[in-house]
Amino acid sequence: MHSTITPGRFGRKSTTWYGRIRDAVDHLVRSSPSRFAILVFTALILVFTVLFSLPIASADRTITPLHDALFTAVSVICVTGLATVDMATHWSGFGNVLVYVGVNIGGIGVLTLASLMGLVISRRLGLRAKLMAASDSNPSRIHAGPVNEGQAVRLGEVGSLLVTVAISALVIEVVVAALLFPRMLIDGVEVGEALWHSFYYSAMAFTNTGFSPNVEGLDQFASDYWFLSALMLGVFLGSLGFPVIYAFARAFRGPRRWSLHVKLTLVTTIALLVFGTLLYILLEFDNPKTFGSLNAGDTIFQSMFMSVMTRSGGFSTILVSDLNGSSLLLSGMLMFIGGGSASTAGGIKVTTLAILFLAAVAEARGKQEMEAFGRRIPSDMLRLAVSVVLWGATTVAVSTILILHITKAPLDQVLFDVISAFATCGLSTGLTADLPPEGVYVLAATMFMGRVGTVTLAAALAASESRQLFKRPEERPIVG
Repeated sequence: MHSTITPGRFGRKSTTWYGRIRDAVDHLVRSSPSRFAILVFTALILVFTVLFSLPIASADRTITPLHDALFTAVSVICVTGLATVDMATHWSGFGNVLVYVGVNIGGIGVLTLASLMGLVISRRLGLRAKLMAASDSNPSRIHAGPVNEGQAVRLGEVGSLLVTVAISALVIEVVVAALLFPRMLIDGVEVGEALWHSFYYSAMAFTNTGFSPNVEGLDQFASDYWFLSALMLGVFLGSLGFPVIYAFARAFRGPRRWSLHVKLTLVTTIALLVFGTLLYILLEFDNPKTFGSLNAGDTIFQSMFMSVMTRSGGFSTILVSDLNGSSLLLSGMLMFIGGGSASTAGGIKVTTLAILFLAAVAEARGKQEMEAFGRRIPSDMLRLAVSVVLWGATTVAVSTILILHITKAPLDQVLFDVISAFATCGLSTGLTADLPPEGVYVLAATMFMGRVGTVTLAAALAASESRQLFKRPEERPIVG
């Protein structure tokens, strides 16, 4: 019988081809789960690109051009929601199933899904699977070596988190679909189509993707506040993140102390929701193309809908291009921030913004350390937050410059769509659909970097800490 023991334990290597592959995967996951995540994401995108290119995937049974197939694959796996083709008419039934399956894979998290499959097959969760799942739930765990276990989800709790992820994703999508289904029947949609569209919309809401199966988008439901509220519920829950949903699930079983991560996520998310709603009211109440013809109640609701969707949801009841320039800038800011960590939303994440705000408060008060909810936040979290913001800003800036050069389009439109791609939001001024192939590839890379690059950077920085046995002379440059 051939041995399949990994060389790190007893010094013997596997002799079968299957064992050698498993050893190589084990080594990669243990040494660099972030690199493994990139490989899995890339492989999935390539597979979906091939599938979307097949004639069976398009409604007219023709081969979809490579740049459109690649862009759709990236948008689906990265749960972005941007499209270079009409998602409601271009794809066949097979193509729409690919979209539905892809957004659920991307929304749950590739590594989390792999760990779930391993848990179902083997009935147990080994260290490799725990590391993979932890890589999705907390970037600080993506590197090899010791990590402080005072995290939102400890490594020993990963098994329970995986069960929560699977159940919560299923339950939330079913509940949202159940809320949408009767409204579609009331609006005259046939039963079969209403059932399919209900689950399609619920998946797009929970995964914060924003694709619509209707040619007219949400126009049919623009004034149906039950329908729009159900979408907001799905988007909001998806944007909180699985560690927060896990904390909610534990709270149902008995009183538990919420972690600092959960508290920061909830407070910052609600603050941004209120902040965005108020600003949209102020900026758009007199715009005849958007909310100018609405009464006060409708204006408040539609402003809240925009505030939720610009944080990564991707749905819209108005043309984004009709927004005032000030509202486009506000939307770009909200998209760049995004949702919670380990969520289906994109952006730099709300906890990153919270860390920067707490650092500014501490500096203003003359304190050396950041504090929140009776807890001290280590300084390395500030270093991580600043790096993530700089990474995001650099990605957006480079992509904007390239697409401006390629298209010669107005800056506000290019910047909006680039931020939407980086933050995997899915809202568009209409620029994305008109991009030439080279612009499509640039925006596809932006989506990939927004979904994978930020986490990878966080892991690399977390792994870069090393003991230094000496200190160099201190000197302070002038700042500000």
